[in-house]
Amino acid sequence: MGENAKGVAESSRDQKLDVYIWDMDETLILLKSLLTGTYAEGFNGVKNVQEGVEIGKKWEKQILSLCDDHFFYEQIENHNKPYLDVLRRYDDGRNLSEYDFSKDEFGPSYDDDDKRKLAYRHRVIAHRYKQGLQSLLNQETTKDLDELYDMTDKYTDRWLTSARVFLEECSVGNAGTSVVAADGINDSSATKHIHVLVTSGSLIPSLVKCLLFRLDNMIAHENVYSSWEVGKLQCFQWIKARFNGPKVRFCVIGDGWEEGEAAQLMQWPFIKIDMRPGSSHRFPGLTLRTVGFYFSVVYGNSDAEDEKE
Repeated sequence: MGENAKGVAESSRDQKLDVYIWDMDETLILLKSLLTGTYAEGFNGVKNVQEGVEIGKKWEKQILSLCDDHFFYEQIENHNKPYLDVLRRYDDGRNLSEYDFSKDEFGPSYDDDDKRKLAYRHRVIAHRYKQGLQSLLNQETTKDLDELYDMTDKYTDRWLTSARVFLEECSVGNAGTSVVAADGINDSSATKHIHVLVTSGSLIPSLVKCLLFRLDNMIAHENVYSSWEVGKLQCFQWIKARFNGPKVRFCVIGDGWEEGEAAQLMQWPFIKIDMRPGSSHRFPGLTLRTVGFYFSVVYGNSDAEDEKE
């Protein structure tokens, strides 16, 4: 992983750290369930199914457009990787300011030369992710995206906003007021909190979703994993190797069987998201108290242990 990720992992050995491992679709955002109508169907006729489908299609169009126009997706779609830094050793650090990605003959052979070219693209993608959408899009497109976000939030009873607010609350945790940095870690002297995304979708569209759904200020690019080929268990094992220490706790939050099964094998708490209206394991609905309960079941009451010390 990158130097920042290594530093976080090393510091975690002496620091109390809570690592929240999130699924993307139908957890932090709603998309697939809008397109299929399953989200609206759960409301027994209260919500217009077709309206949700149309909202989902608009998001699909925006995601694909951003992927192709700014994140090399047409070139690298068939070269999905589990995380951006995976080819770091092939990157020779070349200045890419005048590099012509349309003429470097990146191709299907995928030898070491192609791996270097893919590593270049990953470096540019990481930079653009850090810069944010405002550096990529014009005012008109930004306005259209803001309207789509607000439309989606209204249709889903503020699911998107509630999920973002919950990420912020997790980042603050029980440490009182703190400032959440761009890498998703607060600077409280008590317990640090970090958000990691493990999604079964392809890596580049998942990074783009983070940008479009306003999650990039809390989920750093080096903390986004695609389990498409390797599976969620392998991703969880990598995450444990990065952050593991005597004072580190992990919690998995998602809606699927795969992350639940992988969390069980890792002996980590798993909070299953339930989209049905009235559920407390959805957005809005999920609370820090609920997450704290799941933590305590697996790890015990850390506050009580600290008092004993």
